[in-house]
Amino acid sequence: MSKTLMALSAALLCAGAAHAQSSVQATGLVDLYVGSLKFAGDASRKNVVDSGGLTTSWIGFTGTEDLGGGLKAQFNLTSFMRADTGTPGRFVNDTFFSRDANVALSGAFGSVQLGRGMAPNFLPTIVSNPLGDSFTFSPLVLHANVPLFNASGWQGTTPSDTGWSNQVVYSTPDMGGLKANLHYQFGEQAGSNGKKNIGLNALYFSGPITLTGFYERDQVSNPAVPNTLLPNTQKSWMLGGAYDFSVAKAFLSYGQSSADGSNIKAKTGQLGASVPLGAGKVLASYAQTKLSSTDISRKTFTVGYDYNLSKRTDVYAMVMNDRITAQTTGTSFGAGIRHRF
Repeated sequence: MSKTLMALSAALLCAGAAHAQSSVQATGLVDLYVGSLKFAGDASRKNVVDSGGLTTSWIGFTGTEDLGGGLKAQFNLTSFMRADTGTPGRFVNDTFFSRDANVALSGAFGSVQLGRGMAPNFLPTIVSNPLGDSFTFSPLVLHANVPLFNASGWQGTTPSDTGWSNQVVYSTPDMGGLKANLHYQFGEQAGSNGKKNIGLNALYFSGPITLTGFYERDQVSNPAVPNTLLPNTQKSWMLGGAYDFSVAKAFLSYGQSSADGSNIKAKTGQLGASVPLGAGKVLASYAQTKLSSTDISRKTFTVGYDYNLSKRTDVYAMVMNDRITAQTTGTSFGAGIRHRF
């Protein structure tokens, strides 16, 4: 009996040690807003209670295990959702874990990640504009990543989504505030002639300074299952940054996008600011995209206020004006609540 108790005690001690070196967390964010939306080219206005005013709502699990010797294993399984209806995904037929579905090993060498995760364009885009990853009100994100299914026929200038499936990502260790990520996405189709997506980005943070940029060469669409091939190879790049003056933080970015077989380039510049006011910030951003060899341009301006109720909860109100050459002008506004857990 005593041997049995000793064996049980040893097993519990081992389990306790293993538990102390690993963790799994349920995490997510819910963002809901009430608004009235009219984008450039829309024939009429749409009044909504919708999800994702400032950040796309999501939920999932993340975990890490300390393997010893400075080596760690991590996983991310997170799903976008439309919190206004309780529907998974950002849109109909979006893959369930379209935000993250990956596993990684990290150490002094940096990290290697396999699976679905962020595309090279995502982090540089959100850190170089004051409205971050808002797919509803950020002018830079709207121009780059959100096609408009209306009379304007506007297509996002970054062609292959903000997340890539079937990819390998190598991330360097932090080098005095500088970190880089190299992305390679396999096409995974017979007869695809080796078509793939490749890209890289770099981010530098030091005191008040933020500098960033990315480059992508895209031949595969995302997040289609199975992958589909883009009709033409498309290339995009952007440089951006921000400087915090304490009284205000200024943001600036410029990028271009082009496709093989076309002489049209999309050239996008963005200027923004974040100004502390009370327990929140005034946010303002202007983006302009010009299509070379045409007379078409898009100009979008957003201004609003984001107020922190706590470290995890904030409320916001935004107004946006959106113009595309020869299309009806759109004006949108919304007020919402964002909660992290």
